[in-house]
Amino acid sequence: MSEPDGTPAAGPEGVTVDGVAQEVREHVSYVTLDRPASLNALTPVMRDRLVELLARASADPAVRAVVLTGTGRGFCAGADLRGASGTGERVTGDVARVLRLGAQRLIAAVLDCEKPVLAAVNGTAAGLGAQLALACDLVLAAESARFIEVFVRRGLVPDGGAAYLLPRLAGPRRAKELMFFGDAVPAVEAERLGLVNRVVPDGELAKTAHAWAARLAAGPTRALALTKHLVNSALDTDRPAAFAAEAWAQEINMTTEDAQEGLRAFTERRSPEFRGR
Repeated sequence: MSEPDGTPAAGPEGVTVDGVAQEVREHVSYVTLDRPASLNALTPVMRDRLVELLARASADPAVRAVVLTGTGRGFCAGADLRGASGTGERVTGDVARVLRLGAQRLIAAVLDCEKPVLAAVNGTAAGLGAQLALACDLVLAAESARFIEVFVRRGLVPDGGAAYLLPRLAGPRRAKELMFFGDAVPAVEAERLGLVNRVVPDGELAKTAHAWAARLAAGPTRALALTKHLVNSALDTDRPAAFAAEAWAQEINMTTEDAQEGLRAFTERRSPEFRGR
């Protein structure tokens, strides 16, 4: 990311462990992919670290939002494929198992995180890196960002949930176009297709991400978690099931302190002060 004045950021804040930096500030967990020399290509260790941090954010009441970004010129170039072809014997089922426990597990961790996850896409998001961004609840993109479903260029089937995420975001025909051709999609076009929420100048990405995260962190955290679940599951179910889930979500949410505070604030004609509980 860059500083608000447009100068390159000095580096991720927080401590970098296994290629991922993380720090909690003002109830927001800032998670930064920190392998700029490889455009933040994901190693298995990095994937496991991200899954761990997302699970930790879900369970920690002090964390009320997550921001995911990268250092350098790229958000994430996808999976680090060095040595992936291998020379050893491959048994049927090995690839499926690796995918299920690797890329799919990571995308599921983003979708299932109980806190809102905001992607701040600072550069190229390719392959699994594109899916990592698109799985987030909200996506901010720098003007220089681009999204590439690169799999077809390698003779591969898209993975990381691409065929699940893209039709839901852009429709089946656009999804096929993106995956069949593997063309780079500039940030402005990605916004038009509904892949990102907003495109901002490169120098304003960090500032805008912080502002959006602050708003999310000040919101009714449990209500946001339930809303996220309802939206994510709505496209996979029928109307009766969706309505039943909505009713139960309302039932559960009315037991939270934030719901009671919201109602009191309304009757007292003041702004609510949510505590995420």
